[in-house]
Amino acid sequence: MIKEINSLPIGGCIAAIASKSEAHRLLICAALGDKKTNISCPQTSKDIQATADCLCALGADITYQNGVYAVTPIQTPVDNAVLPCGESGSTLRFLIPLVCGLGVSAVFEMQGRLPERPLSPLQEELESHGIRFEKDGNRLSVGGKLQGNDFSIAANVSSQFISGLLFMLTRHGGTLTMTGTVESAAYIDMTVRALHKFNAALQQEDNRFTVQKGVLTAETNLQTEGDWSNAAFFLCAAAIGKKPITVTGLDLACAQGDKKIIAILKQFGAEMKTDKNSITVYPSALQATDIDAAQIPDLVPILAVTACAAKGTTRIYNAQRLRIKESDRLQTTADLLNTLGAAVTITEDGLLIEGQKPLHGALVDSANDHRIAMSAAVIAQLCDGTLKLDGADAVAKSYPAFWEDLEKLKGEQPC
Repeated sequence: MIKEINSLPIGGCIAAIASKSEAHRLLICAALGDKKTNISCPQTSKDIQATADCLCALGADITYQNGVYAVTPIQTPVDNAVLPCGESGSTLRFLIPLVCGLGVSAVFEMQGRLPERPLSPLQEELESHGIRFEKDGNRLSVGGKLQGNDFSIAANVSSQFISGLLFMLTRHGGTLTMTGTVESAAYIDMTVRALHKFNAALQQEDNRFTVQKGVLTAETNLQTEGDWSNAAFFLCAAAIGKKPITVTGLDLACAQGDKKIIAILKQFGAEMKTDKNSITVYPSALQATDIDAAQIPDLVPILAVTACAAKGTTRIYNAQRLRIKESDRLQTTADLLNTLGAAVTITEDGLLIEGQKPLHGALVDSANDHRIAMSAAVIAQLCDGTLKLDGADAVAKSYPAFWEDLEKLKGEQPC
């Protein structure tokens, strides 16, 4: 799908969509619970639905109607289930350990770049505890009897591995030790908070978790919080644009690491106003800055876009994990911006962006990556001429209504 995006400024008010990261976690906890749970999730996406579909294949009953997921938990886990993960890395990495904890075998079906994304060191740790892996193209078979109760994994590769092992331990029991530097710590905290909402017997001391085996005590009704990762696109659009944008439904006290977008925009010099559950960002004279992306890798594409409007050279570092996302995001971010006339250099672990270069319209490619597609929509404001985006439908992975919401802001939708 090729979409033409003009350089008209956007402004007004938009509500944050439901957090994809939290929805995954709440669905899994509810499927492990002891009674039916209703999860309010006003917007869903391909990734969220992939987790719901996989949990249904394992024996849960999950329906989605009027913005609410109704989850009847797994009673007897289904053996040899086929789990359609789509392109969702969270779904795959959360559910591989969970399947092991449930004591069943399963076949994971993967699409897009997901079969290429690494499972090490999670696979080696599970194999050392009796689990067998067999990969055949886009299908991954996982089975065997989980042995032992003490697990250990490097914490600087993927927080999703750690979250998956914590879900596993609620059914198996035992300890999990995180070694090395903990990256994306906020995502681990989100998992811990979700498990505590369901009264999991989980304790943490430094980098070691102890989890008691048992069925989770389900909540009856839960609300999915607003998504900071996707709100960041509109907040940055305001900072580099010509009109203010307000995003409502955001909780400054939540565990989402990407709420750091507020602090980083302030580093750039952006003007803003925060309220109890809303953020307004104003068009601003931005200055280049240095950004450590170790804890906020998903923000890198839109931060690189923002840097294009800042005076000076912005350095983004500790972002090497972006090589193994839906696309090689260091490469695809640089390709997007350089095609439009920007000056972006890829470094060993990040990007250097020389700001305030004149940008022009061109045909660019999303690389089937939702965050590259949305970044293209934002940078179009700075382009002289029309930007044509190939692969615009990639936004369905996390934000199916993105283009509709963008059109609302072109009409300066009021709060």
